[in-house]
Amino acid sequence: MKHFRPILFALLWLLPALPAGAQANGLFAKATEAYNAGDFQQAVSLYEEILSGNKHSAALYFNLGNAHYKLGEIAPSIYYYEKALLLDPNDAEIQNNLSFARNMTLDAIQPLPQTDLKRLYDKLVFYFRQDIWAYLGVAFMLLFVAGYVLFLALRRPNQKRVALIGGVVALLFSLGSTTMAYLQYLAYQSDQPAIVFDEEVAARSEPNQRSKEAFLLHEGTKVQLLDTLDNWQKVGLADGQTGWMPLKSLRRLKDF
Repeated sequence: MKHFRPILFALLWLLPALPAGAQANGLFAKATEAYNAGDFQQAVSLYEEILSGNKHSAALYFNLGNAHYKLGEIAPSIYYYEKALLLDPNDAEIQNNLSFARNMTLDAIQPLPQTDLKRLYDKLVFYFRQDIWAYLGVAFMLLFVAGYVLFLALRRPNQKRVALIGGVVALLFSLGSTTMAYLQYLAYQSDQPAIVFDEEVAARSEPNQRSKEAFLLHEGTKVQLLDTLDNWQKVGLADGQTGWMPLKSLRRLKDF
């Protein structure tokens, strides 16, 4: 397992409020010292103090995951690695350490196989990040406007035809790019993952303790949040199973 990542903290909190930023820098430096000295519990406490100031970054969550992993706390380590990955999904170190932590979990859940159509859809929609698709949509729209202006300004029929065709093509690409960005947004909104924090918890067929037990889950397992009723949360697994669990047994990942 790759270990700690002491990243220059000041670059992660470029804030208008300099005193608050300086305080966060100091806490991060102290947490780094505690981690390097082997005082992982103290490091966790200092990192959580930074979080209480509403500071978020992939580096902070990554280091929190490392500290919890060193303490043998699997659910918190997976939880913070997953949060780090949400902020920096292409980071190889986060992916690597998360894989190590997942190997410590008890539940082996096999995801449902994807159809060829679904794989093609995902490959197309997620070919670029959402912000890249959005930028492309704006850029192609500007090209469309330029093509329209040229169509009005030019006098020769051939030139006007080229400007018109180019503008229409740019408009179509703009609409396509914007659609991809929107589809990614919908996918992000519908994806509501959480981590099981109880050592062992039963998922039930209905939202009450008297209902039939559907399956057992253990700490560190990742689930999808589907529905909420009172103090119960309906969850879904990658293999298609669903059940109801107490809300207190879970921690939502997208709580930034």
